[in-house]
Amino acid sequence: MANGQFTQKKPESCVFVIFGVTGDLTHRLVIPSLYNLAASGLLPEKFCVVGVARKALSHAALRESLMQGLRKFATRPVVDAIAERLLECVTSVEADPGDPTSFDGLKEQLLKLEAARSTGGNRLFYLATPPNAFAPIARELGRVGLLQEEDGAAWRRLVVEKPFGTDLESAKALNAELLKLLTEHQIYRIDHYLGKETVQNILVLRFANGMFEPIWNRHHIDHVQITVDEKLGVGHRGSFYDATGALRDMVPNHLFQLLSLVAMEPPARFDAHTVRSEKAEVLAAIQTPSEEEALKNSVRGQYAAGTIGDTEIPDYRKTEDVKPDSTTETYAALKLTIDNWRWAGVPFYLRTGKALGLKRTEVAIKFREAPFAMFNCTPVQELAENYLVIGIEPTEGITLQFNTKVPGPTVVTDGVEMKFRYKDYFKAEPATGYETLIYDCMIGDNILFQRADSVEAGWQAVQPFLDAWKKAGARGVESYRAGSEGPASAAELLKRDGRSWRKLS
Repeated sequence: MANGQFTQKKPESCVFVIFGVTGDLTHRLVIPSLYNLAASGLLPEKFCVVGVARKALSHAALRESLMQGLRKFATRPVVDAIAERLLECVTSVEADPGDPTSFDGLKEQLLKLEAARSTGGNRLFYLATPPNAFAPIARELGRVGLLQEEDGAAWRRLVVEKPFGTDLESAKALNAELLKLLTEHQIYRIDHYLGKETVQNILVLRFANGMFEPIWNRHHIDHVQITVDEKLGVGHRGSFYDATGALRDMVPNHLFQLLSLVAMEPPARFDAHTVRSEKAEVLAAIQTPSEEEALKNSVRGQYAAGTIGDTEIPDYRKTEDVKPDSTTETYAALKLTIDNWRWAGVPFYLRTGKALGLKRTEVAIKFREAPFAMFNCTPVQELAENYLVIGIEPTEGITLQFNTKVPGPTVVTDGVEMKFRYKDYFKAEPATGYETLIYDCMIGDNILFQRADSVEAGWQAVQPFLDAWKKAGARGVESYRAGSEGPASAAELLKRDGRSWRKLS
C-alpha cells in the first residue's frame, strides 16, 4: 500500500498494455490515473503504453483521443508538458482474440518496443474490456508466450476488472482458466473502491488505534450498515445491466470489500498474503441461508419514473435495451450474519441501488446502547444513537456521533458529531482512486487486490440470494420512485429487528 508520495519508490521499467484502449474506462479512469502518477513522479523512468483495440487507430489519432479524455476527466489541472510526455509514449496496436494471428503481430510489436524503450521485458496487461473477453485475451497472451515468467527474469502481470464472473460457477471457471496460464501472484483482480483513501484507512483506523480494537466486537457493536447508493440511473448500459442487476454488479465486489475490511481479524503481519487470507476467512464465514431465509432477509427493488434534481429519470423498464417485463433488480438490500466468535449475533445490513435521491457510500458502525437507568427521572430517556460512520463518497472522512449535555440548569442531552474530512486536513490533490492500485500493480504489491478464494467466497455468500430470486421471478420485486430512498420494504428489513437505517445526508 502506498505510504505517501515522499516515501514511495519509482516502479521498475515496464510496458503498460491496455486492452480496450478506446473504451470509456480507459478515458475516464486509467489515463487520468496514469497522468496523476506522472505528475507525482511515480511512473517508471523507462515506460511506454501500448493501446490495444480490435480496430486500431493511428498513433496520432489515439493520442489525440486520450488527450481529449484526459482534459474531460482529469481530477486536477492538466499541465500540457506532463500530458504530452505521457502520451508521447503511447503506441496503437490492433489485436482481436477472435483472430489469433493478430496476437502474433502484437508479440512482434511488443518485443520491438521493449528493445527500443529499454523496458527490460516487464509487462503489465490491463484488461479494460467486457468480462466475456477476459479469458479469450488471456488465452491468446499465454499461447504466444507473453505471460510466462522465468526465475530471476522480467515480471508479467495481468489486471482484470470487475465483474469477475456472474455467479459462483462462472467465477470458479474463470479462476481455473486464468490459473492455467498464470500463478496467483501474477493476477490482479482490481476493484477501484479499494483505491479510495478512506477504504484503505479502515485498516489503519482499526489496527493503529488502541481505542477501537477492544470494542470492535459483538459485546459492543449492535450492528453494521454498509450503503452504496447512486443517483444515476442505468443510462445507456441497459443491455449489460439487465443481464446483471444490482446484486451481481455491486455486492460480491464493492460491498464485500468494505465488509471484509470492517469484519476481518487482525492480521499477524501487514503483507499481502496475511491480509488477504484474513479477508477471505471472514467472507467464508458468512452464513449460508436457506431459500426461505434468503427471501426473508433480502429486498429487491426496481425504479419507476421520477425526478432527481432537474433530471427526469424514465421508468427502468422503458430504458433502451431493457426488457419491458424485466424482473432485474436496480436495488438490493441484504441482512447477513457472520459465523465466528467476534461477530456472532451481529447483523450486517447491506444496501445498494440506482436512481436514488442521494449519492452516498458509507459504513456505519452502530454501537450498543449504554444503560441509562440513572436518567429515568430526566428528559434524556431517548438518547441519540452512537455511530462511527466511515464516509467514502462523495465526501471521504470519519464521523463519530455521541451524546452530550446541552448547556443549562437542567439535564438535557443532544446528539453531536465529531467530523474528520480528508480534504480539510490533508489538502490532498483529488484522485480517481485508481492511482494507488495501478502503482501497486507496477511495484508488485497485491495487498489491495482480491485473491481467487476471496472472489469465490463472495459469490458463495450471494449465490443463495441469486437462486432464490430466480425461482421467485417477479414475485417480490418492489417498485420505487426514482429520486426516493428506495423500496419501502427495505426499512422493514431492519424494523422487524427493532432497528432502522441511518438517515443519509
